[in-house]
Amino acid sequence: MKSMITGFLAVVGLLMSPATSHAREPYWPETITIGTASPGGSYFVYGEGLARILTRELKTTVWARPTEGPTENVKLLETGELQLAFVTLGVAQQGWNGTGVWTNGTKYRALRAMFPMYDTPFQFVTLRDSGILSLADMAGRKVGIGPEGGTSGLYMPQVFKTLKLDADFRTGSWEDLTAKVQAGSLDALAVAAGVPVPSFAALERSHKVRYVPLAQHQMVSLRLALPELGSSLIAAGTYPSLLRHYQTVGMFNFAVAHSTLPDDLVYAIIDAVFSHHDDMMVVHAAAAETVPANFTRNTFLPFHGGAAEWYHRKAGVGVLRGD
Repeated sequence: MKSMITGFLAVVGLLMSPATSHAREPYWPETITIGTASPGGSYFVYGEGLARILTRELKTTVWARPTEGPTENVKLLETGELQLAFVTLGVAQQGWNGTGVWTNGTKYRALRAMFPMYDTPFQFVTLRDSGILSLADMAGRKVGIGPEGGTSGLYMPQVFKTLKLDADFRTGSWEDLTAKVQAGSLDALAVAAGVPVPSFAALERSHKVRYVPLAQHQMVSLRLALPELGSSLIAAGTYPSLLRHYQTVGMFNFAVAHSTLPDDLVYAIIDAVFSHHDDMMVVHAAAAETVPANFTRNTFLPFHGGAAEWYHRKAGVGVLRGD
């Protein structure tokens, strides 16, 4: 591992230098569609910004498509309706192995890893006057968990079940769920997303909010029950009302490509992302973690051939390649 990191440090200067735009090849798709998630969430904002950067750098039209989130992205990538998609590694692993309930035993094997995006902390927010001070106080309350096919929609029911809490879950887009919290018809939001979550920022502009913490013993229970979860932290100041570091659990996100995309196209996509890190940071602060060294967060999903070539040429490391 140390040798891999050393290799990355050796090419920092190269990665930070401006990249030359890649001319569109005639055999590339005329348009490229990225599967994101619902409006109001981090995936959608990140995806729209990424689409603008790739359209500019690849001289190819790239679109960000709103979806239900990672589970739908995996399915649409398999059918070829998407060329690129965002996934949390926990959902990707379920899809690859056909183990998630949403897969019905189907193994989705078209996805190939491209580049690391950012960590997805599990976070819980409510209005200050809701009376909710802990996760236990959410028992029996109406809790928004995002689109049914998103990471939150998939994992939050498991989180509450593991902690022996029974809440009234409501699904929908983050924009709609946030509006319901503002209107008082929803008690809290339970979210797995990169920070800052756009909907949380919108909520803070109109109301006083509280970020409800996980207790240490709850985090231990969750990591024992769901081993794909790791330790995550949301730094104080990420949201105006967050005055202390928020320790929680989470999992990493990756951008994936369909296995049939041309190697040189995927290479050009990764080159554009890493060479324009400052532009990505303008898109969303979570892109601070969109750096080559975080490729090690993926331990099971094969990398696209174009990605493998990029990491070999630019970073001098080998990755698990899926052909």
